[in-house]
Formats: sequence, structure tokens, C-alpha cells
Amino acid sequence: MPMLYAIISEDKTDSLPRRLAARPAHLARLQDLQEQGRLILAGPHPAVDSEDPGQAGFSGSLVVAEFADLAEAQHWADADPYIEADVYAKVTVKPFKKVLP
Repeated sequence: MPMLYAIISEDKTDSLPRRLAARPAHLARLQDLQEQGRLILAGPHPAVDSEDPGQAGFSGSLVVAEFADLAEAQHWADADPYIEADVYAKVTVKPFKKVLP
């Protein structure tokens, strides 16, 4: 039975130019999950307390989505274009249990 998994990523310092370059491919994969009805939420963490952090960039990302198991979630996370673009310093994948809303 499919479960939810949180994919919590932390950006490397000064990764904004690489993040912006890889963003279209990154978003395409998220769009695929959304079209399959498996995406709960996704988005970046601004590096400063602002909706639009400008040149401060982002400190990481959060994706919560449905996968068959932890191995599938990890495999999906490992194939993120941000990995190849050297944006992320660390990626943690773990089960997530939605309680609210």
C-alpha cells in the first residue's frame, strides 16, 4: 500500500545559479507526480524570511509525495535534477504520516 514520504533537501552555499538552471527539469518531475495524484506539497525554503528571497536564494526544499515504499521514494529523490546540478548538500528521505488537515 502506498505511503507518504518527506524528501527534505538542504542546498549547498551559493547554489542559486545552479538551482535556477536546473529548475525547469526539477519542476517537470514534480508536475508528473502531481498529474498522477501523488504530490501533496512541494516547495523551496527561502534563505531569508521573505516570500521572494532574491539573491539570498534558498536553503533547501521539501517534497511530500506518495510512493510505493521507502526505496522508491529514495530512488526518485536520487534522480532529482538538482542532484546532478550540484545544488543539494544533503537529502533526507523518510516516511511521513499526514494527520492534519
